[in-house]
Amino acid sequence: MDNSVLRLPAEQLFEDELNALIKAETDPVPEGWRMSPRSVKTYICGGKAGKTVITPKYIGHERLVEIAIATLVTDRALLLIGEPGTAKSWLSEHLTAAINGNSSRVIQGTAGTTEEQIRYSWNYAMLIANGPSEQAMLKSPVFTAMEEGAIARVEEISRCASEVQDTLISLLSEKRISVPELSLEVPAKKGFSIIATANTRDKGVNDMSAALKRRFNIVVLPAPETLEEEMNIVKTRVEQLSGSLDLNAALPKDKVIEKICTIFRELRGGETLDKKQKIKAPAGVLSTAEAISLLCNSMALAGSFGNGDISDDDIAAGLQGAVVKDDKDTVAWKEYLENIMKKRGSEWSGLYRACRELNE
Repeated sequence: MDNSVLRLPAEQLFEDELNALIKAETDPVPEGWRMSPRSVKTYICGGKAGKTVITPKYIGHERLVEIAIATLVTDRALLLIGEPGTAKSWLSEHLTAAINGNSSRVIQGTAGTTEEQIRYSWNYAMLIANGPSEQAMLKSPVFTAMEEGAIARVEEISRCASEVQDTLISLLSEKRISVPELSLEVPAKKGFSIIATANTRDKGVNDMSAALKRRFNIVVLPAPETLEEEMNIVKTRVEQLSGSLDLNAALPKDKVIEKICTIFRELRGGETLDKKQKIKAPAGVLSTAEAISLLCNSMALAGSFGNGDISDDDIAAGLQGAVVKDDKDTVAWKEYLENIMKKRGSEWSGLYRACRELNE
């Protein structure tokens, strides 16, 4: 494993676990897959493969993971929907890593994504010099996945223009891709599928057509149900991320993680955890992923400019950036500080003072 790379793909980062699961396999393996659906679930949700401990990659509803995996066994594509930061891309990457051993066949959906990026394009220098040929063709990740009987990923599909989204309809229906310039039809091999992700916050940007939605089995990934579950997710991911970064700081204590998750859950939900007081919610998405990023940034501050232990000032700096996106958020954050955090006693007083100073 190359430790000089900032971010390794899942199949390299967890190579030992994947190999252990393949070696210990006892169930039938679908064509085009490296392991059985049961082993894929173990890789995603955690467990054991022989003597190897498999760490959980997704902490949440295991039944949703089972539905997602079962969908990929069939000829239907999978669409993961949820709020930003609910681990849609994370789950998508790990599913493809476990099933194919290659999570790199990715199309990032944006307003600039074109039909050619979904199907294929051309090396125009070769095209002009020699005319259409397979050598001049630039195959998309979807094209390559169809040829190899593998899974391609389409991230943020709802950010693509409607006509680009609809390019997938014929690919998912006919399970073949046409290249009229070469009078060529490429059928998909067994094992081909697509995992797409979409944010519920992007609803209305480029709504998916009913025809396209019918080609997908839709799985909605919810935000963590309980404070304990969210703390577990945050703690696990911060430990994993800090191991690959030179933060030079101690991991955050459970009390620190609890405070961050409590603040995020209350502002996200518009009420205190005990449901006794309503709260003005900011406009931004205070997701679990943002809590993870905040704590890693606090560790970087503590390691670079402090004594290596996360202080209230380090946390306050991250909270200010996460919560306050515009003037309206400033008002909501001030009200939370004065009406909620200030009244929570000495345990919260240091963080309250640090946040208030930054917010003045």
